[in-house]
Amino acid sequence: MPRLYSSKHIIRVLEECGYYFVSQKGSHVKYCKKVDNISVVVIIPANRKEIPQGTFHSIIRQSRLDRKKFG
Repeated sequence: MPRLYSSKHIIRVLEECGYYFVSQKGSHVKYCKKVDNISVVVIIPANRKEIPQGTFHSIIRQSRLDRKKFG
């Protein structure tokens, strides 16, 4: 069974890669980063102990990061 990551772990990795907090609405947090003059926005469910695999894959796609960076 694949490893499930927490919101805290995902946010820590994003911040290490240069993403910064933009806003929060309800239970979702928005992080942003400028890449080649394009704003890359990532939405993350906040305060979750385990992020489902499909949601995690969506976060990887949005962030344009390699899965290996998450451990």
